[in-house]
Amino acid sequence: MAGSRIKLELSRVVQGESRLGVLKGLGRTGQHCLEVPGCLLYSHLGTVPHLTQDTLHTLKNIPAVTQVTLSSVAEHQEVLQEFKGGFKKFAGLHDTVVYCSLHDPAALCPPGYTTNKTVSVWGSGGRIELTVAKFMAIQKTIQPDWYQSMADGETWQSNTSRKRLRKSVDRTLAHLDECLTIHQNSQDLQGVEVFGVVEGGDILEERARSARETAKRPVAGFCLDGFQTGSMDQTLRTQLIKAIAKELPEDKPRLLQGVGRPDEVLACVEAGVDLFEGFFPFQVTERGCALSFSFDISLDPERAVLELNDDETCRAGEGQPNGEVTDGDQTQMTSFEINLKDKRYHDDFRPLVEGCGCYCCVNHQRAYLHHLLVTNELLAGVLLMIHNTAHYIGFFSTLREALANDKLDLLKRR
Repeated sequence: MAGSRIKLELSRVVQGESRLGVLKGLGRTGQHCLEVPGCLLYSHLGTVPHLTQDTLHTLKNIPAVTQVTLSSVAEHQEVLQEFKGGFKKFAGLHDTVVYCSLHDPAALCPPGYTTNKTVSVWGSGGRIELTVAKFMAIQKTIQPDWYQSMADGETWQSNTSRKRLRKSVDRTLAHLDECLTIHQNSQDLQGVEVFGVVEGGDILEERARSARETAKRPVAGFCLDGFQTGSMDQTLRTQLIKAIAKELPEDKPRLLQGVGRPDEVLACVEAGVDLFEGFFPFQVTERGCALSFSFDISLDPERAVLELNDDETCRAGEGQPNGEVTDGDQTQMTSFEINLKDKRYHDDFRPLVEGCGCYCCVNHQRAYLHHLLVTNELLAGVLLMIHNTAHYIGFFSTLREALANDKLDLLKRR
C-alpha cells in the first residue's frame, strides 16, 4: 500500500500527552482537514438522525468526516453493487469525508458471535456474519475514504479472561494483515486509507502488544476499541490509553470508540486521544433530553467559579428527575443534560441554554420542546438534534481553545 496521505500536524502537546493539531489530507483528493481534538459526524446510512442535509448545514463548524457503519450498510450491499457509484454518491454526500466503522457506537452489539475467522454485525434485519473476504467486498462496494479494519472486539466485558484477550489481539492482527493484502491488490480501494484496531481489554501487556504490532503495519491511524462508556473505570481507561499512546507514532491519529460523555472526553484527551465518535448528541436526543452543560472559558476565573456554583445549585434540582441520572450506563440520562419531558418545563419559557446561538435556542423555549415531546411530535427530535449537535461541536471547539491557551483546568472546572 502506498504511503498514507493522511498526516497529523501537531501544533502543541500539553503536559506530554494532550495533542492539539490538524489532521490533513483527508478524502480521495486530500482537500479536507479536521482539527483535533475533534469528533466525527455521526450518521445513520449517511444521514444525521432527524436532520436533512439542508437543516444540518445551518450549523457552524460541522466535522469534515461523516461516520457510517458497516452494520447498517452491509444489508444494502446488492443495491450498492448495482449502483456502482459508491456509498457517498448513493447517499448524496458530496462535501464530506466518509469513514466506515464496523459497529454503530449508539447501538448494543450482542457478544458471543465471534469465531477465529468471522465477526458479526447487526443490521435492522438481524445478524450478518462476516469473513475478511466478505468484509472487504463490502468495503469495495462502499468505497469509503477510510475504514476501520475488521477486528475481534468482544473483549470489553470486565470478566473476560487473559487467554480470551490474547486471542482477540491475535485475531485482530491476523484480520488486519488479510485486509491489507486484499486492499493492496484492489483497484476499487486505491486512495482509501485503513485504520488498524487496538484491542486487549483491561490487560496492560496485551494493550501494549496490540498497539506495538498494529503500528508496524502500513495503517493511516488507529482505532482504540473496548473502552466504551460503562465498560471500564475511567482511571483504568486513562492508564491503558497512556500506555497505548507510548507505542503509537506521534504523526498518526488515534480514534477512541464508544466514548462520548464530555467529562470522559476530557480525560481521554489528556491521555492522548485525538478523535471521538459523535454519537452522544443522538443518544441525548433519543432520551428527549437537551445538552445543558457549561464550557465557557472566556470568563475571568473568579466569575467563572461563581457561575459554576450557581450552575451546580440550579442543576441539583434540574438534572435529576425521577432518579434517572447515572454516570455508568450510556443508555441512561447523564448529568450533562436536562429531561424536557419532565413536568417542570411545561411553563419554562427560557431557551434550552442561555446564550446558545443554535436555531432551536434562538427561536423556541423549553416549554415548547416539552409540549412537542409529550405530544410525540416529530419536530421535537429535529429541534433537539439541532441544539445537541451544535452544543457538542461547540464543546470541542472550546476544548481546542483551552489547549491552545493553557485553560484546560478552567474548562474541567466549568
